[in-house]
Amino acid sequence: MISSLERSNVVRLYGCCAEGDQLLLVYEYMENNNLALTLFEEVQLMLDWPMRLRICIGIAKGLAFLHDDFPLRIVHRDIKATNVLLEKDLSPNISDFGLTSLDEEEKTHISTRVAGTMIHAPEYALWGYLTYKADVYSFGVVALEIFARKNNMKYQANENFICLLDWALVLQQKGNPLELVDLLEFDKEEAMRILKVALLCTNPSLALRPTISEVVSMLEGRTDVHEIISEPSSYGDCWN
Repeated sequence: MISSLERSNVVRLYGCCAEGDQLLLVYEYMENNNLALTLFEEVQLMLDWPMRLRICIGIAKGLAFLHDDFPLRIVHRDIKATNVLLEKDLSPNISDFGLTSLDEEEKTHISTRVAGTMIHAPEYALWGYLTYKADVYSFGVVALEIFARKNNMKYQANENFICLLDWALVLQQKGNPLELVDLLEFDKEEAMRILKVALLCTNPSLALRPTISEVVSMLEGRTDVHEIISEPSSYGDCWN
């Protein structure tokens, strides 16, 4: 099933080995390793604004293929920067999907208990309630990380914040969300659109999150972003 996934923005599997204690997957080669190394390591590749926007849209398109276009719909379950691999031209490719197929005619979610982390949607991390909207939430966190070039799990503006997302929500309420961007030159209109989409994706209520296909449309500017203001405390309270 994995080897039949031939689509841009999804890493292609060439083969596998399951013999004795040898359990191997052979994927296509990605020259620039994973997105986390590019974003967070000391030796960083230059990521200008157009490239960041391209990476965001590429990840969303890869997820849209898994969710909506492949005959066996797939929930990735673990979208994060380390699971996005970059080609020579820095085109993003989703890898390491959890391969949880979901038939909505039979059930609305899958119950799978996981250890909570701040990259996973609250309903999935805390209660094991898994739907496609869990991937949408994780995509929103990754989009913020690309936006700010900071690790959501490791960044605290000061002792009052628990993560990058918490800080982004506060800056949004204060009316200066573009403080997140670490670039001197960028398109402010595009940056505001990405930020609004990321915060919409990370709404604590899965019912208020868009589908990933809607996310692609909003990122590309084909549809308006329906802004929903989330209280910073609503995010923190879930994890507390």
